[in-house]
Amino acid sequence: MKMLKKKHTANARTAKTIAQLPEKKPAPKSREARMDHWKKVFLGSMEKRGLVMSLVVYTLLITIAFIYLYPMLHMLSRSFMSKEDLLDASAKWIPSSVTTKNYKDAILALDYWNSLGKNLILALLPTICQVIITSMVGYGFARYNFPLKKLWMGLLILSFLLPSQATSMPNYLLFSRLKLIDGTVKPFVITAALGQGFMSVLCILIFYNFHRQVPQSLVEAAEIDGAGHFKAYFRIAIPLSLAAIIVVTLFSFVWYWNEVYLAQIYLGYGTTRNTGLTTLMLELQRFEDSYNVTFDARASSVTSPNKLNDAIKMAGTMLSILPLLLLYFVLQKQFVESVDKAGITGE
Repeated sequence: MKMLKKKHTANARTAKTIAQLPEKKPAPKSREARMDHWKKVFLGSMEKRGLVMSLVVYTLLITIAFIYLYPMLHMLSRSFMSKEDLLDASAKWIPSSVTTKNYKDAILALDYWNSLGKNLILALLPTICQVIITSMVGYGFARYNFPLKKLWMGLLILSFLLPSQATSMPNYLLFSRLKLIDGTVKPFVITAALGQGFMSVLCILIFYNFHRQVPQSLVEAAEIDGAGHFKAYFRIAIPLSLAAIIVVTLFSFVWYWNEVYLAQIYLGYGTTRNTGLTTLMLELQRFEDSYNVTFDARASSVTSPNKLNDAIKMAGTMLSILPLLLLYFVLQKQFVESVDKAGITGE
């Protein structure tokens, strides 16, 4: 016991002595070490972005975002303004009183719900056909070797350089002789089903680029198990190409939704509303005439309460792009992930 007490006392004295020793101060950094530290802080390293690079990146992002958002915010702000706010120079961004009358008048002038339903038909049906056909064509170019494959691929890329206006008149004459220009969706569906839809060549190239990245061993293993060409396509290629399908579907829907030139040719265009299919973009082009007919405002005076103004025009424009904004808002995450997986770099 005495030996244990002596040992414990000795350990306590040793610990007290160590605690009383002065702490060692870290050696001051050399000038080269400090320079290297600040260089990593400002210029960054392989693992971390520096302050200068971060400042440049965020400046570019904010500038680009401002360029895209400024017209949208300006249009949204003016669409809720009253006539008094339009004449008031101080109410440039924030209206003194928010009014929804502009949207009510724009809905009536556009015949919005009827035009929206027709526009959905005109955009969805060709989009579905285009996705199916371009997926099969892209898979065929990526999977199989056939005579003159490089020649056909070259012609495909060459046709991508041709503007739609160059082929629209021959197509119009053909459909006119076949009596298909009847204000319906037939010309859009037929061209999409034949691989000649709007920007279909780009869709084929997207699928071609994606299917080339799929390991051929998966398809070969399916063929060894007894799967035919179509079964391998539907069981292997389609599930693996969901990212490309989402991208092509969104792109095609937006292109057909915003298409005006072909819609004017196939559906007809004038100052009066078309009794057949129409689009919101066509209705927006004839918005002033439709508004004057709806509210009998053509012969009205400047002080007439039904006189067309910028706020009503902005409301009509917002209503025409609202479905696309909602579509991107809902599918934003899937769209970004699909673009990354599909390998699209600015097409």
